[in-house]
Amino acid sequence: MKKILLIAALVFSSISFASEGDWGRTGHRATGEVAEEYLSKKAKQQIKELLNGQSLAFVSTYGDDIKSDPQYRKYGPWHYVNLDEGQTEYSKEEANPKGDLVQAIKTSITVLKDPKASKEDKAFYLKMLVHFMGDLHQPMHTGRGEDKGGNDIQVRWFGKGSNLHRVWDSEMINDFQMSFTELAESTDELTAKEIKQIRSGSILDWMYESKELSKKLYDSVETGEKLGYEYMYEWFPVAHDQIQKGGIRLAKVLNDIFG
Repeated sequence: MKKILLIAALVFSSISFASEGDWGRTGHRATGEVAEEYLSKKAKQQIKELLNGQSLAFVSTYGDDIKSDPQYRKYGPWHYVNLDEGQTEYSKEEANPKGDLVQAIKTSITVLKDPKASKEDKAFYLKMLVHFMGDLHQPMHTGRGEDKGGNDIQVRWFGKGSNLHRVWDSEMINDFQMSFTELAESTDELTAKEIKQIRSGSILDWMYESKELSKKLYDSVETGEKLGYEYMYEWFPVAHDQIQKGGIRLAKVLNDIFG
């Protein structure tokens, strides 16, 4: 059904090209929107108080919005995690000393659970957590360090220069031309068993899952390859699924924090 919808959307849409971003604004906002549906009442109330009424979708791009401010430059490495070639398990000892996506999520959770943390700090790390959970489900943010998560894998996207990372960050999603609310509302209807399965596991488990998917994405293209409708048909449903998983798991983490 998803592929039928994709073909229809492509037939009636014009091609647009977006700037880089982690899942892009649309992808991050859709992840936040999905999460809202799965929050407990208690979590919703506490989040509303911390964010002064702002939605998860609204704050989901905060992690990217602050990148241009020098005082937040240290958070740059927190948006991705790379395992060295041949490294099968995440190791604290071998982790980036400047931080990475796994450490970022765990740090955010620690601050949010700390009863001594200020409201200002909790609001900051809540916004960052929303963003980082989105990044965790964009497979190229768990890609290879040597090619900057696919940024150095040059391809042609509908005839224009691009790279594998950018295609997955924003170009596929934005070329589909759905708003973030439409993307969130058009996710699959899931059974209770399927939702439980998605929620299961740890941050590391979800990272490994994303890492395995990134390997398939590297194999899906060749440097300089021309990508377009066929690639969209094959891979957009996967991107859509990742947004839904990211939202469900974000809600799971927030419910665990706030009760």
